[in-house]
Amino acid sequence: MGEPLVFVDTSDIHEGRLDELRSAVVELAAFVEANEPDAISYQVFFSDDGRRMTVVQVHPDSAAMERHLEIAGPVFARFANLLTLRTVDVYGTPSDKVLEQLRHKAELLGTAKVEVHDRQAGFARLGTSVPR
Repeated sequence: MGEPLVFVDTSDIHEGRLDELRSAVVELAAFVEANEPDAISYQVFFSDDGRRMTVVQVHPDSAAMERHLEIAGPVFARFANLLTLRTVDVYGTPSDKVLEQLRHKAELLGTAKVEVHDRQAGFARLGTSVPR
């Protein structure tokens, strides 16, 4: 297994589409939870004013992110009329395939450029308990 991959994207919510988007992301999150057992975290957040959505994902490695984009990717087109994807940030070292998949998603949903941020220092305690 490689290093964990963290993915954060932000989108502007189209006027009058918030309720429909809320319903759609609940369905998508449930789909990801049911069909992607290796996903560590998949969280969707809305700004207080209902104008912006942020998605934060954590995958154990780039291969798991590839699987996520293959499994959930066909659903993304449903969101094209609901939002405009503005930012895509990847923290860690994604494979070339993940970068290609993310660029495709960015073209489908908006104007985002895929930005990769290399880890400089730190650690993760994913899947381990902390001794007390």
